[in-house]
Amino acid sequence: MADFDPDVAVGPLTLPLDAWHRARGGRMVDFAGYWMPVQFEGIIAEHLWTRESAGFFDVSHMGQLYVSGEGVEAALEAVLPIDLSTLPVGGVRYSLLLNEEGGILDDLMVTRWGTGFYLVVNGATKWDDIGHLREHLPDAVTINHLEDSALFALQGPKAFEALEPLVSGELPLSALTFMRGGSFKLGGVDAWISRSGYTGEDGFEIAVPAENATELANLICALSQVKPIGLGARDSLRLEAGLPLYGHDMTETIDPVSAELLFGINKRRRSQGGFIGADKVLPLIAAGALTRRVGLAIDGRMAAREGAKVLSGDTEVGAVTSGGFSPSLERPIAMAYVPVDLAAPGTSLSIDVRGRRLAASVVPMPFVPHRYHRKGAA
Repeated sequence: MADFDPDVAVGPLTLPLDAWHRARGGRMVDFAGYWMPVQFEGIIAEHLWTRESAGFFDVSHMGQLYVSGEGVEAALEAVLPIDLSTLPVGGVRYSLLLNEEGGILDDLMVTRWGTGFYLVVNGATKWDDIGHLREHLPDAVTINHLEDSALFALQGPKAFEALEPLVSGELPLSALTFMRGGSFKLGGVDAWISRSGYTGEDGFEIAVPAENATELANLICALSQVKPIGLGARDSLRLEAGLPLYGHDMTETIDPVSAELLFGINKRRRSQGGFIGADKVLPLIAAGALTRRVGLAIDGRMAAREGAKVLSGDTEVGAVTSGGFSPSLERPIAMAYVPVDLAAPGTSLSIDVRGRRLAASVVPMPFVPHRYHRKGAA
């Protein structure tokens, strides 16, 4: 298939579940170049349902890539700051796509699939990511864009209880722990399932053939534990979990040290380098960045949105990158970049929201504790 050309694209594109969302009352918006549901019954209700039961998210706008070929491991390590030598088959790892200045072009998930690697990148950046990889990977390495694959996320404390009876495979679903994946049959259809997600909850990401998307969405959402969830709740859930959003909390001018994302740069790579942007990032790791991404708890009920000024006294010291009302905590929260000497928990700051000064304090993240199903957990 020819590459997507944004100059000839007209309006938002549709995903395999477009009609399915509309039939269920999804309020559709243009997001990352696609029509996607922002909500079904309401953002707060959907948010709380996911925290209490299991929410079904359509994330088919994400870019799914399979990278393979001679020397693929070394080739990817020259681009990504990840240690692939310690990644087992089925292992999933978070990593970053950096530019030469150490700025973040995207964040992504990398999984070892047999002799190649399965990458999931952000929907809004996937075409640029593909171009960047093609530019920097050798000709012997092939990038397959898996456009015929849909991607779902099932998130929440009852996600395992809901999904387990629907799947079969060489291993039971219970064999998957956080950041592990495997091949299964879901409703008799081939599916790749990993125990991961973007809400801070236990849950799964599920890649299936796009032609089977509707029947499998029906199968999952017929369960009493599951309801479809829109983009609005996905955003409030990830904010409570302290997880950054590309284009807001991460950009090509923000480095991974300031962003508190060093877990995306494995230990061996921090010492050896050899990846794009290493000349800029490694000195920052050694010396420390000048700013840091922090969590802010805000007094009152008014939310501070992206771009709101953060002040120390009367001095502007940063800006909100993500903010909103936390349904779980019943108070407004935000993330911002501030100087490191103002980044300690308990530091008092304020936020200017349309001329009104809101008192805020630096707090640890995540705002709501993660509940991932890690290895060794009961």
